[in-house]
Amino acid sequence: MAQILLPLSLLSLLVSVALADLTRIEHSLKNDGSLSILVIGDWGRKGTYNQSLVAEQMGKVGKELDIDFVISTGDNFYENGLTGVDDKAFEQSFSDIYTADSLQKPWYTVLGNHDYRGDVIAQLSPALQKLDGRFICMRSFIVNSEIVEFFLVDTTPFVMKYWTTPEGQHYDWRDVEPRDTYISNLLQDLNNALQASSANWKIVVGHHTMRSVSEHRDTAELLKYMLPILKKNSVDFYVNGHDHCLEHISSTDSPLQYFTSGGGSKAWRGTYIPNSDKLQFFYDGQGFMSLKLTKSDADIIFYDVAGRELYKWSMAKINQGHLPSTVAM
Repeated sequence: MAQILLPLSLLSLLVSVALADLTRIEHSLKNDGSLSILVIGDWGRKGTYNQSLVAEQMGKVGKELDIDFVISTGDNFYENGLTGVDDKAFEQSFSDIYTADSLQKPWYTVLGNHDYRGDVIAQLSPALQKLDGRFICMRSFIVNSEIVEFFLVDTTPFVMKYWTTPEGQHYDWRDVEPRDTYISNLLQDLNNALQASSANWKIVVGHHTMRSVSEHRDTAELLKYMLPILKKNSVDFYVNGHDHCLEHISSTDSPLQYFTSGGGSKAWRGTYIPNSDKLQFFYDGQGFMSLKLTKSDADIIFYDVAGRELYKWSMAKINQGHLPSTVAM
């Protein structure tokens, strides 16, 4: 059975068991059966590049929505991850920045490619929870909230160029090599977990884009290896960071929706390259995303660095069908 070390204040909220080889965390719904979260990615810059301003607005929106937790889509510490469990960047980029009362909730966190450039074992270490109990980071795991299951997936090892042409960068592949075996096992675990899920909503979270019109564009390895599994198992949303922007893209051949929330700090890349799926919304700037779920409805809002609502999108499930509606602001 996989174990998670958490502060006592969270023990009543979280219970970990294992499904296949993916750790499973149980997180309760609100009394009315709803769940509200924030999603942020590509943030860890010690408050610079407007990270502090984005954090301030997250605190305000988090209070308004009474959020249950935060999901981080990776690249948590720039430029090269953490140097160890005693790296002050952890506090300077996380604890000292996200100080609002509403953000004192669990942060379920995946690794990004910049995190892999540092000491990955340190970033995964329970020792960090002794510094800040909110920070829950694993390679791949499941967060279950009864009506929804979030499948958080370690996407960096999929990207071949990090292995073959790292461009002078060091990547910490401990516990990952050999790549083919790691990816094969992860895909099997993900497929098994998705097949076993009876949740109303299935949401997969990874760092890398699957579909994107910004600088990094689509990630070919994810389209080849992971996307068929998502479609086969009727995943509702794929949520990622990596591109430093906010975007919503709808699949043209399935109900799958792609959401990028990678505007936690440095942004404004100035790149827009359309792809073959339907672009619903694109903002080449800083900000974050909120998601509210009930058994039958999903409501998503993107916010900019000033907390202004940029875009709203809702979807209702009726008899397991999908009825999306969009309101642009």
